[in-house]
Amino acid sequence: MGAFLLSIGLLAAGGLGALFFSRRSRLAGLFGAGGALLGAAVGLAEVLPALLDRTPRPLRLDWGLPLGSFSLALDPLSAFFAAPILGLCAAAALYGVEYMEAHSSRRSLGPSWFFFDLLMASMLVLCAARDSVLFLIAWELMTLSSFFLVTFEDEKESVRRAGWTYLVAAHLGTAGLFLLFMLLSRQAGSTDLSAVPALSPLHADAAFLLALVGFGTKAGFMPMHVWLPEAHPAAPSHVSAVMSGVMIKTGIYGLLRVLSLLGAPPAWWGWCLLAVGAVSGVLGVLFALAQHDLKRLLAYHSVENIGIIALGLGVGLLGRAHGMPLVSVLGFAGALLHVLNHVLFKGLLFLGAGSVLHAAGTRDMEHLGGLLKRMPWTGSTFLIGSAAICGLPPLNGFVSEFLIYLGAFYAVVAGGAAWGAVAIGALALIGGLALACFTKAFGVVFLGEPRGEKAAAAHECGWPMRLSMAALAAGCVLVGLCGPMVLFWSSGTLLQVCALPPAAFQSLLFGSVLPPLLWVCGAGAALLAALILGALARAWLLRGRPVGESGTWDCGYAAPGPRMQYTASSFAQPITGLFSFFLRPRERASGPEGYFPASASYATETPDLFRERLYEPVFSGVLRLAWRLRWLQHGRIQLYVLYIALTLLVLLLWRLG
Repeated sequence: MGAFLLSIGLLAAGGLGALFFSRRSRLAGLFGAGGALLGAAVGLAEVLPALLDRTPRPLRLDWGLPLGSFSLALDPLSAFFAAPILGLCAAAALYGVEYMEAHSSRRSLGPSWFFFDLLMASMLVLCAARDSVLFLIAWELMTLSSFFLVTFEDEKESVRRAGWTYLVAAHLGTAGLFLLFMLLSRQAGSTDLSAVPALSPLHADAAFLLALVGFGTKAGFMPMHVWLPEAHPAAPSHVSAVMSGVMIKTGIYGLLRVLSLLGAPPAWWGWCLLAVGAVSGVLGVLFALAQHDLKRLLAYHSVENIGIIALGLGVGLLGRAHGMPLVSVLGFAGALLHVLNHVLFKGLLFLGAGSVLHAAGTRDMEHLGGLLKRMPWTGSTFLIGSAAICGLPPLNGFVSEFLIYLGAFYAVVAGGAAWGAVAIGALALIGGLALACFTKAFGVVFLGEPRGEKAAAAHECGWPMRLSMAALAAGCVLVGLCGPMVLFWSSGTLLQVCALPPAAFQSLLFGSVLPPLLWVCGAGAALLAALILGALARAWLLRGRPVGESGTWDCGYAAPGPRMQYTASSFAQPITGLFSFFLRPRERASGPEGYFPASASYATETPDLFRERLYEPVFSGVLRLAWRLRWLQHGRIQLYVLYIALTLLVLLLWRLG
């Protein structure tokens, strides 16, 4: 654990150095980003070997707190989530050096880099924590540091509202985790997570539900997702990439860690995750399709992809509950691989959106367009990320979804399982809608003509931002082509999650899982090679020959303008209209009038129904109740002391009785 602790120490030193040099933005960025990059390099040196090492590397130190201990251990499950945290945070830190320069003249960057390094360090501690008190401390540090990052531009009212929405939602989830760890600690007789005994069915069911609520709030399961579309657009784009790419995955990690402690799952756990995954995936992509804010669209796609991960976990749990080990391995393999894939393509897409915002000054797709000619690097990498998130071969999103599909098909063929058909139908619908959504996003933002002066004057970003996007785009391609190798490196984690005998697991992995994946990745490599050879052949055939350009046929209209293009609203309208029962879009239309109409317009707004119909009425009721109880708050210390004394007296009488 020496290198792992050194990595956390370097992050702490970098953050404190950035805070010390707050008045000098360049030095603050140097310390903040340098600490993140150096800490990532040192941490990966120990985390990557731990992926295949099934023997945990423990470290336990006593501390002065009355409960818990500083107990860390790196096992394959911890390493599988720690490695993407280190990799994506390093890319985001490099990106942030240039991205944050635009803010250096208006505010100090030291606190932002301090909280960035603190967020990175707290996520690493959380992944390795083996004591529930330490886990909760790291969880709270992660929440608070990300809150201060989200509210970086706190002079904006929308940013403050997004920050408080996130903080309230996060602590509601934390309340569930407090109850969960109290239950586990009571059964174990200590806060040591490795000492949890076999639980009774009732206690195991209660622990699963508390974990689903507590960790699902951070992960973004519907209907606990409402903070994502508020916080992700408000945060700086490199922070959005980290929050969406790895921070919400700590919820998935926590859920898997608790599942590994609870023993054999009943079937209804799998059904529950399957239902949550289907609802989150389908509604997440539908709400994404209706958005016009590019970063808000990507935030809803995080909900969608978390839904796909939940579908894989549901297939894995149901396969385990029904005695289908191959289905279980395929479901868990697809879910774990999609965790890694989402880190790559969602981190890339948020960095691409940040580059667009950096160049054009807006996230509103209705005012963008034509950026591919002006920003070819950003446009090309964003296209790779868009194809990857849609699950198109030969990119990484296809590989993980293929494994979940394969597990669901095996379940249907082997046992006629209805839940396999549910997973197949949900994945198919999600994939089709995602393709429509990113056709809209890429087409409206990067193709056509600029819809505003800022888009027309956009420029490509600098090399630090380009390199970060290029690294993640290369990761999308490499994982898509080398899926079997990535799955082999993740086999220790997969064995830990599946809870199968090692010999049986190895037989299934090498005999039934890797061969079809090898064929699929080989076909993807052949497709990519054919495309490259075709491009080279075209270049060779056109060598030395004049190549001209001309406009496309425009039906005789010689002056097409940006107003003749599809807008984000009009492109999505047929699909949002089809699903209007779920989305409830609000339309504003002004049709053409007269023989020679001067103007016409169409715009839509799709609010989050869960926020409007569920959370806002509840919190408004709580606020009204709080106002009615204001008479208890007199501002007199003597009365407050009396309240405390009466509370202690009631608790003492209850305990003695």
